[in-house]
Order: sequence, then C-alpha cells, then structure tokens
Amino acid sequence: MPTVKVYIVYYSLYGHVEQMAREIQKGANTVPGVEATLWQVPETLPKRVLEKMKAPEKADDVPEIKPEQLVEADGFIFGFPSRFGVMAAQCKAFFDATHDLWATQALAGKPAGIFWSTGFHGGGQELTALTAVTQLAHHGMIFVPMGYTFGSGMFEMEQVKGGSSYGAGTYAADGSRQPSQLELQQAFHQGKYVAEITQKLNGTTITNK
Repeated sequence: MPTVKVYIVYYSLYGHVEQMAREIQKGANTVPGVEATLWQVPETLPKRVLEKMKAPEKADDVPEIKPEQLVEADGFIFGFPSRFGVMAAQCKAFFDATHDLWATQALAGKPAGIFWSTGFHGGGQELTALTAVTQLAHHGMIFVPMGYTFGSGMFEMEQVKGGSSYGAGTYAADGSRQPSQLELQQAFHQGKYVAEITQKLNGTTITNK
C-alpha cells in the first residue's frame, strides 16, 4: 500500500507556529499509512533585521521547501503567524512563487488545512484563515476546515484559546505567551484529522486491526 504524504509547511518567526507544527506532525503521523513531514518557508528578512527583532535561530532539523516540491505531497497543512489580519509576507511570497504550479493546476484536488498564530483577540484568529483560503482556491486545492470535530475543546471559555472551525490557532501576546496545552492538543487533533481526510481522498484508508 503506497504511503500518503502530508506536508506541514510553515513559517515561524518566534517559534509559536513551529510548536504548533510539531504537534500537528505528531497527530498526522498517528494515522496508519501516513507520512507527515515538516518544511519551512524560506525567510525573506535580512539576518541583520532578524537580529534587531531578537528572532531566534530557525529549526535546523526542518528543511526549507521549494515551490516545485509541493507536487510530491498528497495533502498539506500550512501554518503562519498573522500580520495585520493576513498571513505573514514570507508565506505570501512563497505562494506567489508557485505561479508555474498554478498555471498547470498541479495542486488541484489536493486537500489542505491551515493553522496560525496571532498576537491578541483582534489580531486575525478568523480573518487570517479566511484570507488564506484565497491562495488554496486559486490552486484548486480542497480546503479542509477543522469544523467542531475537536469536541468540547472548541467550547472552552475558562481559559484563553486560539483557533476556530477553520483550524488550530494560538495567541502569542507580546511574544512571551507560548501555546497552551489545550492549543497543542487542538493542533494534534487537526494533524490527525487532515491526515485522515487526505488518506480517504487518496483511497488508501488503513485501519488498525
């Protein structure tokens, strides 16, 4: 039985999105027959600027991805921080570089989920997701929202929790807040959920016996 490949493609400046991505990978890899791998979107900011912003070093165990490598995957989960309510410019630049794939509709029909990080409540927990869907639509990809499949965790009111029916999310505040356990659990669930959908669409569902 062929392996279903799910690419988790993300950009993370201060590590919040990276933490979410790693949980998503764990969740996706619990699905038998699925191989989920992490990829980083190339940085566009000069090193000097990153130093002034006190950005930590990028994860050295996650390779950068080139646009043409997207065709190798059966499904995707894209992650990014929000910038004024939309995906970070680094991710937008990456999508802009996929013109050749768009011209041939090489990614059409492939499922894709999204996850994100914002500073505060008004930072784009839903707007970031809504505007990201346009990138998927032009490629003909199938947007896979999480819905309310996370169950009671979606209705948490006693603690701060990012995310929505569009996908998993976290709040970074001034950068000091890290993803909560509940947010990481939601990310894990999304990884598993999107992997299962990808597997079904590829007609290779495998069950544990």
